[in-house]
Amino acid sequence: MDMEHRRLGSTGGAEAVLGLQPNSTMSIAYHSLFDSHNDITLLEIDEKLVPDILQQRVTIRGQPDEDAVLCTQSKTYALKFVGTSNSVFLIPPSDKAVEECNEKDDMTIPVASVIKVAPGSMELVEVAPKLDKLKFLLSQNPYSFVEASDMDISHEREKMNTGLYRWDDLADKVQASNEELRSGLQALLAVEIDGYWRVLDDKYMDMILNMLLHDVILNDWSFNALNEDEVLRALETDGFPCNIAMHCLKVYGNKVEEHIGGSCMWRLEERRVCVHFAREILKNGKMKMETFMAEWIRKVPDGMHASFDMLEGEVLTEKLGIETLVYYFSVSSLPSTPAERFNILFQERQKWEWKDLQPYVRDLRVPGLSSEAILLKYTRRTQPTVDAEPVFSAR
Repeated sequence: MDMEHRRLGSTGGAEAVLGLQPNSTMSIAYHSLFDSHNDITLLEIDEKLVPDILQQRVTIRGQPDEDAVLCTQSKTYALKFVGTSNSVFLIPPSDKAVEECNEKDDMTIPVASVIKVAPGSMELVEVAPKLDKLKFLLSQNPYSFVEASDMDISHEREKMNTGLYRWDDLADKVQASNEELRSGLQALLAVEIDGYWRVLDDKYMDMILNMLLHDVILNDWSFNALNEDEVLRALETDGFPCNIAMHCLKVYGNKVEEHIGGSCMWRLEERRVCVHFAREILKNGKMKMETFMAEWIRKVPDGMHASFDMLEGEVLTEKLGIETLVYYFSVSSLPSTPAERFNILFQERQKWEWKDLQPYVRDLRVPGLSSEAILLKYTRRTQPTVDAEPVFSAR
């Protein structure tokens, strides 16, 4: 194909080029609208994404100070520009080209008009969602008992628009697909209140859980067979809104039976309840192991059994002489990006045994990298003997 350095219209257009037979030629000319056209960018996509693109099921997300990402309904992709040394001509369809015919000629010579020469294209690379920002946004204004008991405060904050985010606000600000955003809200134990997604502050969660446990004892209910209607009714009588009472059941329990046309049955999960009380006890700092265990067992409701194994990924221990100290260090408070996660972990400890490190890294996800590859990238593993516990330090 020959490139004619003059501005011609097109009688062939993109269709003619696509239909060009092997060993055939066609004239290529500058379109009358030829320009840099910076508003047009080539995007190279995997074939499996074509239906999402064509049916407009994708969105571009990111704030002005962030690199843009493309989100499908379930995944997030970074947009990376890749330059090319070859010239890539963009030729519009013939119905968008201006046809110029030489009236003196008996026939028109097919000419395809180039509207832009592309220096490269954008490619998609699957990445993990940026959910740390979601955690930050929701932590700005946790829902408290004071706010729940005084609706005027909620209305005032709505007017000020301070730390309150609806679904559309979060979708606009957080670089994550809709499914990933929903999973993030669930992991953060967020609940929708008056159209806004909120997390409850620790005092309010402690208050409602203690009231639920009080009602269980008062009404002689079983931890393993809680009637949803009865629980909600009791908590509403205690002054908790129905949606907050339901949220408490979801946070600390699991649905075990669903009756068609009737109430559901729930079971309180022993580990979740026990971990809650451990966090409450340790929020003021380090404690001697014996003191902590005694207070923890005392706090846990009768019928539940506190075991230190439940606190994997929630607490750490350290030796101080002959004493063992325990302190709160939850994986839920750590960044989700591997580089930032390992930076904090190695600030906390220079060396980690695998049994201690594993609970703090097993949730890390990097598309295209296995868990072993993540460890290899960010840590250095040493093992004095074959039978010894592996030790990890910063790379």
